[in-house]
Parts: sequence; structure tokens; C-alpha cells
Amino acid sequence: MSNAGVAAEELGKTAVKSSSGGWRSARLIICVEMAERFAYYGISTNLITYLTGPLGESTASAAANVNAWSGTVSFLPLIWAFVADAFLGRFRTIIISSSLYVMGLGLLTFSTMIHSHELQVTLFFCSLYLVAIGQGGYKPCIKVFGADQFDGNDIKEAKAKSSFFDWLMFGNCITILTSQLVSSYIQENLSWSLGFGIPSVSMLLALFLFLLGTTSYRVITERGGKKNPFARISRVFVEALKNKKQTGVDNLKENLLLLPHKDSKEYRFLDRAAVSCDLDEIEEAKAMLRLVPIWMTCLVFAIVYAQSYTFFTKQGATMNRSISPELLVPAASLHGVTSLTIIVFIPLYDHLRVPMGKLFTHNSSGITMLQRIGTGIFLSILAMVVAALVEIKRLQAAKDDVTVPISVWWLIPQYVFIGLSDVFTRIGLQELFYDQVPCELRSLGMALNLSIYGVGNFLSSFMISVIDKVTSHSGQTSWFDNDLNEGHLDYFYWLLACLSSIALAFYLWFAKSYVYNRLNTF
Repeated sequence: MSNAGVAAEELGKTAVKSSSGGWRSARLIICVEMAERFAYYGISTNLITYLTGPLGESTASAAANVNAWSGTVSFLPLIWAFVADAFLGRFRTIIISSSLYVMGLGLLTFSTMIHSHELQVTLFFCSLYLVAIGQGGYKPCIKVFGADQFDGNDIKEAKAKSSFFDWLMFGNCITILTSQLVSSYIQENLSWSLGFGIPSVSMLLALFLFLLGTTSYRVITERGGKKNPFARISRVFVEALKNKKQTGVDNLKENLLLLPHKDSKEYRFLDRAAVSCDLDEIEEAKAMLRLVPIWMTCLVFAIVYAQSYTFFTKQGATMNRSISPELLVPAASLHGVTSLTIIVFIPLYDHLRVPMGKLFTHNSSGITMLQRIGTGIFLSILAMVVAALVEIKRLQAAKDDVTVPISVWWLIPQYVFIGLSDVFTRIGLQELFYDQVPCELRSLGMALNLSIYGVGNFLSSFMISVIDKVTSHSGQTSWFDNDLNEGHLDYFYWLLACLSSIALAFYLWFAKSYVYNRLNTF
């Protein structure tokens, strides 16, 4: 049997390629992903407003909680990816995690109806982290599962696979924009119960749609006789450590290890595993290790990105949001500017990437994945610079005691820069961690990509907590004072701009010496 079967095969049915997979299944998965994105952003976009409003938390505490939760959402995929790749498979993992996801959203909605404050807070955070557990399993598997619907060995389907990622991103951004506008308005102007209830129904719809295509999905069903990929790579590191003190090991299989391949010149300590491991297994381990410096230098980008869902929103809440005397723009709805920027820019990027890349890099294929990522990091620095300048202007207007605060539309440029950096860095990282890991570990590769934002959110939460304590010491006003007019959010933005500049310098240093694992790097 081929390595592509249908999901129904896991339930005992027969795989027929001609009647499974392809665009029929991929379109359904795109709809599933759109429904899930509506649910996720329906609660995450305005989360800080709910924490500082109905739950009564301080700005700093709420921002730290949002970052901690977002970090958990992005970190848990590492665990789920291991479970999916090694045991359950992506199909079963998606079903189990989606069920937990729906349960968490339902409890989250119910928590808004409880009158006891202590019980409400407890149930809210329990259900919020149940959502994180469910989303952690769903996120790394659904995109890879969608790509699995196309046979990479078939020229026609291989082209369709590339198109699938484009349509998936485009559909997601439309749904995210809709969710940010609709959900935040309902939550702030009608009811938090209804505002959280609609995302719950949307995720239930996502699970229903996914199950609807059960008999038509393709899944990877065999490993071609290879060992578990985790076991293979782990064995390389174990054998390298075991042979560390043995003499003559580095010369063993020398003819095999010193093939004319640049990869073998890096991380030579792993070559000691050649006593009992194949060259391909050693190169797989090196490919994973080679991504570590890139992963680390992109953490500051994730810290910057985290601010768009916390302090950007709080900035907007203190500004003039009036469209008419009776209509206010929800502060969280400005996140839609980021989604709109992505929707507009992705087609332009797709058409201009190669010609513009040729102009600046003199490379016939345009810009590489690493160049895309670096461009996005630079744009994120500009986002922080613009955010700091806008905050200075806002604080000055507050000090001048003007009758009407400055317009919330001043925040649009920083949201646009965040959106542009998204197109370059987030997409670049997704491609890099999908392309540069062993084929059997692509769920893990996607999870490693997501973990950048998870760790970044945890670091952001830690930074905020430390800075809040230090700057509020001895009766001084915190940078993140509940009254932002008394704080200094601009200092924090300048700090992030400086840290991002340092991170970019290190990133460029590592990227310059990076050796791609495959020829297809554009």
C-alpha cells in the first residue's frame, strides 16, 4: 500500500487515491481552519480588555497574564507534535485536541455568567488554559495535514500543495479580520457572554466540518521501514556523547563522513556517532541543531509581536475612538489593520518577491527564507520606533490637558508595520521550519516555529513583571501604571527597539553562515 491513505483507513476502510485528498479535502480543511481562527481570535484579541474590565486586574498583571497564556498556547504544540508524529497521527490528534478546544470555549462562556467573583476568576483561567491545551494540539497538525492531501511526488499535486498554503493564509487573514471587528464590538457593546459564545459555536462548527470529510482524507500511514524519527535523532546525540572519550572514533568511517558536502563541516562532534549511525541520520540531527541559533535570535521578534495584543490595545483605549457621538471604535478592533495589511500585501509580495529580490540581492531566485525573516525583524524594529513616537505624542497631549485626546488612528502605522513584519518573518519562519526538518518531523518543525512565539510571550511577561516592580519601587510611578497617562510605555517600546536591533545583528551573523539542508530554499 502507498504511504498516502485516507483518514477512514484508520477506522478500518480502504484507501483509494483517486477518490481521496486533493482540493476536495483541502478546501474543506481551509474552511475548518477559518472557523477555528475566528474562534481563537474571538477570545484572544480582546482578552486584556476583559481582564482589566470585568475581572478587575491591573494593566501590568493583565498584560502578564495574556502573555503567559499566549506563551502556553505556542509552547504546548511541542508536546502535541511529539504525540502526533510518534503515536497518534495527525488525524486523531486533531479530533482529540479540537474536542478539548470546544469544551474549553464552552466553559469560558459559562464563566462570564457566574456572579461569584472568586469562582468566576478560577473557572475563567481553568477554561482559558483548557483552550490552550486544545489549541496546542490542533495548531501544529492542521496545516501539515492539509498539505498531506497532495502527493509531493506528483507534479500537478505538488504545485497544488504550494497554492494550498497561499489560500490558507489568505482565508485565515479574512477570518481573523472579521473576528477582530465583530467579536470585539459585541464584547464591548453588547455582552461578554455572547462575545465568547459565538467563538464557541465557531469552533464547534470547525470540528463538525473536519469530521464531515473523514472518509475523503489522506494520511501518511507508513515510515518506509525507518525507525521512529525521534529515536533516530536522539540516538545520534547519545552515541556522540558515548563516544566522546574514545580515541580514533573521529577517523572511523572518515571516507563516508568527509563527502563533498558542506553540512558535514558543521557540528563535527556529532560525527562521533558514525560508529553506529548512518550518515543520513547524523545529517538529520545536524539539520535540527542548525535551526537552534535562528530560533533563539527570533525570540525578541516574538516579544515585540506580543505587544500588539496587549499594550497596543491599552494605548487605543486611552485615545479618542469616536466615529460619531454614539459610536466608539473598539480598541481591540484595530488589530484588524494588521490582518488587512496582510491581506493586501500577500498578493503583492507573491508577485514582486522575485523581481524585487533580484534587484536588491542580485539572486535569480529572489530572496531566501533567511533574508525574508531578517527583513521582517527590521520592520518590527520600525514598529517599535513608531509606537514609541506615537506614545510620546499621546503623553504630551495628556500632559497638556487637552479636551479631546489624540485620535486612535495615530496607531495605524505601528499596526501596519507589525502586519508587514508578519508577512516576512512569520511566513519565512514557517517555511524554514517546514523545509529544513526531516519530512517525518514536520509536525515538530511547525511546533518549533510556534514555540518561538510561546517562549517570546513568556519572556515578555517576565520582562513586564520585572520592569513593573523595579520602576514602581519606592513609590515611583511604574512604566505600566494603570493610568497610562502617568506611565512611560514609550520607554518600554524604546527598550524593545534596542533589544531587537541587537537580536537582528546576531541573527545576521548566524544567517550568514547557515547552510541549507535542501536545494529548494526559495
